[in-house]
Amino acid sequence: MYRFLLTPRWWVINVFTLLAIPVCLFMGSWQLSRFETRVNTHNQQQDEASAERKAAARPLGDLLPVTAKTSGERATATGRYDTAHQLLVPDRRLDDRDGFYVLTLLRVDEDKAGGKDGGRGEGKAGAADGAKALPVVRGWLPGDADDPAATAKVPAPPSGEVTVTGALQASEHQGGDGVSASGGLPRGQLGMISAASLVNLVPYQVYDAWVTSADAPGALKPVPPTAAEGTGLDVKAFQNLGYTGEWFVFAGFVVFMWFRLFRREAETARDLALGITPPEPTAPTAPGADPTPDDAERTRSPSATA
Repeated sequence: MYRFLLTPRWWVINVFTLLAIPVCLFMGSWQLSRFETRVNTHNQQQDEASAERKAAARPLGDLLPVTAKTSGERATATGRYDTAHQLLVPDRRLDDRDGFYVLTLLRVDEDKAGGKDGGRGEGKAGAADGAKALPVVRGWLPGDADDPAATAKVPAPPSGEVTVTGALQASEHQGGDGVSASGGLPRGQLGMISAASLVNLVPYQVYDAWVTSADAPGALKPVPPTAAEGTGLDVKAFQNLGYTGEWFVFAGFVVFMWFRLFRREAETARDLALGITPPEPTAPTAPGADPTPDDAERTRSPSATA
Protein backbone atom coordinates (compact mmCIF):
# COMPACT_ATOMS: atom_id res chain seq x y z
CA MET A 1 0.00 0.00 0.00
CA TYR A 2 2.90 2.35 0.74
CA ARG A 3 5.06 1.26 -2.17
CA PHE A 4 4.59 4.73 -3.61
CA LEU A 5 7.22 5.89 -1.10
CA LEU A 6 9.83 4.14 -3.25
CA THR A 7 9.00 6.12 -6.38
CA PRO A 8 11.50 8.77 -7.57
CA ARG A 9 9.01 11.54 -6.81
CA TRP A 10 8.74 10.49 -3.19
CA TRP A 11 12.48 10.00 -2.88
CA VAL A 12 12.86 13.69 -3.72
CA ILE A 13 10.11 14.68 -1.26
CA ASN A 14 11.60 12.60 1.57
CA VAL A 15 15.15 13.84 1.05
CA PHE A 16 13.97 17.46 0.94
CA THR A 17 11.96 16.99 4.16
CA LEU A 18 14.84 15.31 5.99
CA LEU A 19 17.17 18.16 5.03
CA ALA A 20 14.75 21.08 5.49
CA ILE A 21 13.64 20.27 9.04
CA PRO A 22 17.10 20.28 10.69
CA VAL A 23 18.13 23.36 8.69
CA CYS A 24 15.07 25.28 9.91
CA LEU A 25 15.62 24.16 13.51
CA PHE A 26 19.30 25.12 13.35
CA MET A 27 18.57 28.56 11.93
CA GLY A 28 15.82 29.15 14.51
CA SER A 29 18.14 28.14 17.35
CA TRP A 30 20.90 30.37 15.98
CA GLN A 31 18.58 33.38 15.78
CA LEU A 32 17.41 32.67 19.34
CA SER A 33 21.02 32.58 20.56
CA ARG A 34 21.64 35.93 18.85
CA PHE A 35 18.64 37.41 20.67
CA GLU A 36 19.81 36.04 24.03
CA THR A 37 23.30 37.43 23.42
CA ARG A 38 21.90 40.90 22.75
CA VAL A 39 19.71 40.72 25.86
CA ASN A 40 22.65 39.62 28.03
CA THR A 41 24.81 42.42 26.63
CA HIS A 42 22.06 44.94 27.31
CA ASN A 43 21.63 43.69 30.90
CA GLN A 44 25.36 43.86 31.47
CA GLN A 45 25.48 47.43 30.22
CA GLN A 46 22.54 48.35 32.44
CA ASP A 47 24.27 46.82 35.47
CA GLU A 48 27.45 48.73 34.71
CA ALA A 49 25.51 51.97 34.27
CA SER A 50 23.64 51.37 37.55
CA ALA A 51 26.92 50.79 39.36
CA GLU A 52 28.35 54.00 37.92
CA ARG A 53 25.28 55.95 39.02
CA LYS A 54 25.73 54.72 42.58
CA ALA A 55 29.37 55.77 42.57
CA ALA A 56 30.55 59.02 44.11
CA ALA A 57 29.54 62.20 42.32
CA ARG A 58 32.09 63.59 39.89
CA PRO A 59 32.71 67.19 38.86
CA LEU A 60 30.49 68.42 36.07
CA GLY A 61 33.36 69.14 33.70
CA ASP A 62 34.63 65.57 33.92
CA LEU A 63 31.34 64.21 32.55
CA LEU A 64 30.86 66.58 29.61
CA PRO A 65 29.91 66.26 26.85
CA VAL A 66 27.02 63.99 27.77
CA THR A 67 27.22 60.54 26.17
CA ALA A 68 25.24 57.33 26.56
CA LYS A 69 27.83 56.27 29.15
CA THR A 70 27.89 59.45 31.23
CA SER A 71 24.14 60.10 31.02
CA GLY A 72 22.59 59.38 34.41
CA GLU A 73 25.87 59.57 36.31
CA ARG A 74 25.98 61.68 39.43
CA ALA A 75 27.46 65.10 38.80
CA THR A 76 28.29 67.89 41.18
CA ALA A 77 28.52 71.58 40.43
CA THR A 78 29.00 74.66 42.60
CA GLY A 79 27.62 78.09 41.79
CA ARG A 80 24.81 80.54 42.42
CA TYR A 81 21.19 80.19 41.33
CA ASP A 82 19.89 82.84 38.96
CA THR A 83 16.68 83.68 40.79
CA ALA A 84 15.59 86.03 37.99
CA HIS A 85 15.37 83.23 35.44
CA GLN A 86 13.48 80.44 37.16
CA LEU A 87 11.32 78.54 34.64
CA LEU A 88 8.49 76.03 34.78
CA VAL A 89 8.39 73.06 32.41
CA PRO A 90 4.71 72.09 31.96
CA ASP A 91 3.05 68.81 31.03
CA ARG A 92 5.46 66.47 32.77
CA ARG A 93 4.18 63.26 34.37
CA LEU A 94 5.47 61.62 37.51
CA ASP A 95 3.88 58.67 39.30
CA ASP A 96 1.04 58.72 36.73
CA ARG A 97 0.14 62.29 37.68
CA ASP A 98 0.30 65.47 35.62
CA GLY A 99 2.53 68.24 36.81
CA PHE A 100 5.49 70.42 35.92
CA TYR A 101 9.21 70.70 36.53
CA VAL A 102 10.81 73.59 38.36
CA LEU A 103 13.99 74.58 36.53
CA THR A 104 16.51 77.07 37.83
CA LEU A 105 19.76 78.07 36.15
CA LEU A 106 22.89 77.60 38.23
CA ARG A 107 25.66 80.03 37.33
CA VAL A 108 28.76 77.83 37.49
CA ASP A 109 32.32 79.12 37.49
CA GLU A 110 33.99 77.18 34.64
CA ASP A 111 37.28 77.12 36.56
CA LYS A 112 35.51 75.12 39.28
CA ALA A 113 33.40 72.99 36.96
CA GLY A 114 36.28 71.17 35.32
CA GLY A 115 37.88 71.61 31.96
CA LYS A 116 35.66 70.22 29.21
CA ASP A 117 33.43 72.56 27.28
CA GLY A 118 29.82 71.45 27.10
CA GLY A 119 28.06 74.76 26.62
CA ARG A 120 26.49 76.61 23.76
CA GLY A 121 26.03 80.32 23.37
CA GLU A 122 25.34 81.12 19.77
CA GLY A 123 24.79 84.87 19.48
CA LYS A 124 25.37 85.47 23.19
CA ALA A 125 28.46 86.78 24.85
CA GLY A 126 29.69 85.07 27.99
CA ALA A 127 29.44 86.80 31.32
CA ALA A 128 32.37 88.88 32.42
CA ASP A 129 33.12 86.55 35.33
CA GLY A 130 33.45 83.53 33.01
CA ALA A 131 30.39 81.81 34.48
CA LYS A 132 28.19 79.50 32.47
CA ALA A 133 24.70 78.36 33.43
CA LEU A 134 23.71 74.78 34.19
CA PRO A 135 19.96 74.03 33.99
CA VAL A 136 18.96 72.33 37.23
CA VAL A 137 15.56 70.68 37.65
CA ARG A 138 15.06 71.18 41.36
CA GLY A 139 11.95 69.00 41.44
CA TRP A 140 8.41 68.31 40.29
CA LEU A 141 5.05 69.56 41.45
CA PRO A 142 1.57 68.22 40.62
CA GLY A 143 -0.92 70.47 38.93
CA ASP A 144 -1.02 72.93 36.07
CA ALA A 145 1.83 75.35 35.47
CA ASP A 146 -0.79 77.98 34.58
CA ASP A 147 -2.59 77.56 37.90
CA PRO A 148 -1.54 80.24 40.43
CA ALA A 149 -2.46 77.91 43.29
CA ALA A 150 -0.01 75.28 42.03
CA THR A 151 2.79 77.70 41.22
CA ALA A 152 2.47 79.30 44.65
CA LYS A 153 3.90 76.10 46.13
CA VAL A 154 7.17 76.52 44.23
CA PRO A 155 9.90 77.19 46.80
CA ALA A 156 12.34 79.99 46.11
CA PRO A 157 15.86 78.91 45.17
CA PRO A 158 18.50 79.32 47.88
CA SER A 159 20.68 82.38 47.75
CA GLY A 160 24.45 82.43 47.91
CA GLU A 161 26.85 79.77 46.74
CA VAL A 162 25.42 76.25 46.67
CA THR A 163 26.65 72.83 45.59
CA VAL A 164 24.20 70.81 43.55
CA THR A 165 24.42 67.05 43.17
CA GLY A 166 22.21 65.17 40.74
CA ALA A 167 21.91 62.94 37.71
CA LEU A 168 23.39 64.34 34.51
CA GLN A 169 21.02 64.38 31.54
CA ALA A 170 21.42 65.14 27.84
CA SER A 171 19.56 68.05 26.31
CA GLU A 172 16.05 67.19 25.20
CA HIS A 173 14.90 67.28 21.60
CA GLN A 174 11.66 67.36 19.68
CA GLY A 175 9.78 64.09 19.89
CA GLY A 176 11.13 63.25 23.34
CA ASP A 177 8.86 62.03 26.13
CA GLY A 178 6.88 64.96 27.51
CA VAL A 179 8.66 67.52 25.34
CA SER A 180 6.46 70.36 24.07
CA ALA A 181 8.21 72.19 21.25
CA SER A 182 5.15 73.68 19.59
CA GLY A 183 5.76 77.09 21.13
CA GLY A 184 3.13 79.52 22.34
CA LEU A 185 3.97 79.00 26.03
CA PRO A 186 3.49 81.92 28.38
CA ARG A 187 6.39 83.86 29.81
CA GLY A 188 8.27 81.95 32.46
CA GLN A 189 7.61 78.50 30.93
CA LEU A 190 9.84 76.24 28.86
CA GLY A 191 8.73 73.34 26.70
CA MET A 192 12.07 71.66 26.04
CA ILE A 193 15.10 71.53 28.34
CA SER A 194 17.99 72.24 26.01
CA ALA A 195 20.70 74.79 25.46
CA ALA A 196 19.13 75.68 22.11
CA SER A 197 15.89 76.67 23.85
CA LEU A 198 17.51 78.52 26.73
CA VAL A 199 20.11 80.47 24.79
CA ASN A 200 17.46 82.93 23.61
CA LEU A 201 16.01 83.40 27.10
CA VAL A 202 19.11 84.24 29.13
CA PRO A 203 21.98 86.67 28.48
CA TYR A 204 24.76 84.11 29.04
CA GLN A 205 25.99 80.76 27.81
CA VAL A 206 24.29 77.55 28.84
CA TYR A 207 25.71 74.03 29.17
CA ASP A 208 24.45 71.53 26.63
CA ALA A 209 23.19 69.36 29.48
CA TRP A 210 21.03 69.55 32.58
CA VAL A 211 20.91 68.01 36.03
CA THR A 212 17.98 66.62 37.97
CA SER A 213 18.72 67.37 41.59
CA ALA A 214 18.68 64.53 44.08
CA ASP A 215 17.45 66.83 46.87
CA ALA A 216 14.08 68.46 46.31
CA PRO A 217 13.20 71.22 48.77
CA GLY A 218 9.75 71.95 50.16
CA ALA A 219 6.82 70.40 48.32
CA LEU A 220 8.96 69.44 45.32
CA LYS A 221 9.56 65.79 44.46
CA PRO A 222 12.88 64.65 42.96
CA VAL A 223 12.71 63.86 39.25
CA PRO A 224 14.24 60.46 38.45
CA PRO A 225 16.78 60.39 35.62
CA THR A 226 15.72 59.04 32.26
CA ALA A 227 17.62 56.40 30.32
CA ALA A 228 19.86 57.70 27.58
CA GLU A 229 18.87 57.11 23.97
CA GLY A 230 20.38 54.03 22.42
CA THR A 231 20.72 52.16 25.73
CA GLY A 232 17.58 50.04 25.31
CA LEU A 233 17.21 46.87 23.30
CA ASP A 234 17.70 47.80 19.67
CA VAL A 235 15.53 46.78 16.75
CA LYS A 236 17.96 44.06 15.73
CA ALA A 237 17.26 42.15 18.94
CA PHE A 238 13.55 41.99 18.18
CA GLN A 239 14.33 41.10 14.57
CA ASN A 240 16.30 38.10 15.82
CA LEU A 241 13.34 37.08 17.96
CA GLY A 242 10.99 37.40 14.99
CA TYR A 243 13.30 35.36 12.76
CA THR A 244 13.41 32.67 15.45
CA GLY A 245 9.65 32.24 15.28
CA GLU A 246 9.68 32.26 11.48
CA TRP A 247 12.24 29.44 11.21
CA PHE A 248 10.36 27.24 13.69
CA VAL A 249 7.13 27.90 11.79
CA PHE A 250 8.88 26.87 8.57
CA ALA A 251 9.95 23.59 10.19
CA GLY A 252 6.39 22.88 11.29
CA PHE A 253 5.07 23.78 7.84
CA VAL A 254 7.44 21.28 6.17
CA VAL A 255 6.22 18.50 8.48
CA PHE A 256 2.59 19.47 7.87
CA MET A 257 2.98 19.43 4.09
CA TRP A 258 4.76 16.04 4.14
CA PHE A 259 1.94 14.43 6.14
CA ARG A 260 -0.66 16.04 3.92
CA LEU A 261 0.95 14.69 0.75
CA PHE A 262 1.50 11.29 2.37
CA ARG A 263 -2.12 11.00 3.48
CA ARG A 264 -3.46 11.99 0.08
CA GLU A 265 -1.21 9.47 -1.69
CA ALA A 266 -2.09 6.71 0.79
CA GLU A 267 -5.83 7.34 0.39
CA THR A 268 -5.48 7.20 -3.39
CA ALA A 269 -3.58 3.89 -3.21
CA ARG A 270 -6.15 2.42 -0.83
CA ASP A 271 -9.08 3.40 -3.07
CA LEU A 272 -7.40 1.78 -6.06
CA ALA A 273 -6.79 -1.41 -4.09
CA LEU A 274 -10.43 -1.57 -3.00
CA GLY A 275 -11.73 -0.79 -6.48
CA ILE A 276 -13.41 2.40 -5.29
CA THR A 277 -11.51 4.48 -7.80
CA PRO A 278 -12.03 3.15 -11.37
CA PRO A 279 -8.95 2.65 -13.54
CA GLU A 280 -8.13 5.23 -16.13
CA PRO A 281 -10.21 4.66 -19.36
CA THR A 282 -8.46 3.42 -22.50
CA ALA A 283 -8.26 5.57 -25.59
CA PRO A 284 -11.16 5.02 -28.08
CA THR A 285 -10.44 3.26 -31.39
CA ALA A 286 -10.14 5.58 -34.33
CA PRO A 287 -12.63 5.10 -37.27
CA GLY A 288 -11.29 2.74 -39.95
CA ALA A 289 -8.58 1.35 -37.74
CA ASP A 290 -8.15 -2.36 -37.29
CA PRO A 291 -10.00 -3.50 -34.22
CA THR A 292 -8.05 -4.95 -31.38
CA PRO A 293 -8.42 -8.71 -30.75
CA ASP A 294 -10.84 -7.99 -27.94
CA ASP A 295 -12.95 -5.71 -30.13
CA ALA A 296 -12.98 -8.27 -32.97
CA GLU A 297 -14.06 -10.97 -30.59
CA ARG A 298 -16.95 -8.84 -29.27
CA THR A 299 -18.16 -7.81 -32.75
CA ARG A 300 -17.89 -11.22 -34.39
CA SER A 301 -21.25 -12.32 -35.71
CA PRO A 302 -22.94 -15.50 -34.40
CA SER A 303 -22.80 -17.15 -37.81
CA ALA A 304 -19.06 -16.77 -37.91
CA THR A 305 -18.71 -18.57 -34.64
CA ALA A 306 -21.00 -21.46 -35.62
